[in-house]
Amino acid sequence: MFMRRLATLCLGLALVQACAKNDLAEPPVPLGEFRLGLNIVVADNVQKVPISRNATVEEWEAVMIKAVDNRFGRYEGSKLYNIGISVDGYALAPPGIPVVAAPKSVLVITANIWDDAAAKKLNPEGKQFTVFESFSGESVIGTGITSTKAQQMEALSYNAVKAVEGWLVDNPTWFGLPPKGEQTPAEPVATVDETPAATETAADETAEPAN
Repeated sequence: MFMRRLATLCLGLALVQACAKNDLAEPPVPLGEFRLGLNIVVADNVQKVPISRNATVEEWEAVMIKAVDNRFGRYEGSKLYNIGISVDGYALAPPGIPVVAAPKSVLVITANIWDDAAAKKLNPEGKQFTVFESFSGESVIGTGITSTKAQQMEALSYNAVKAVEGWLVDNPTWFGLPPKGEQTPAEPVATVDETPAATETAADETAEPAN
């Protein structure tokens, strides 16, 4: 059943997504006390859609560990949190498939997180994510024609770990932050028109009255 559902998602995907933008060079979204502790990825039980390039357990574990390090290694909080990810299933679009039937690459993972000091799992059940390759002029015709297997795996791992980050952001109390909806929004920064006319007007309005 799992493989049938995954294959259907690959071959029947018609939802057009925006091209992905790599945000790793930007400041990370706030995550309170978070600092990455253990980075554990297992792919022993990964399942492959029949129409797919082959990828080994070791390849999936290596690329996912790197994606977790790249994203969560940016955080410098005061507490360690351990992330565990299971790679459940995948399809890597193969080359040589006609455009009309070109499958899209997909990755399914399950994530868990632990408070390291408390040795406590924070989520009651594993959180599963299904991510696709982002649509672009290349992926519309299937990245099996335009990308290598390594490039497909890197793109899927990036999207999967970014989805995990969004899940953590949605649970701020795990990291010493107030619940969503109770956090104080940042105050807007006042802007000043620096044109000469505006500067002169501001100076006239704040000048002390003459005695």
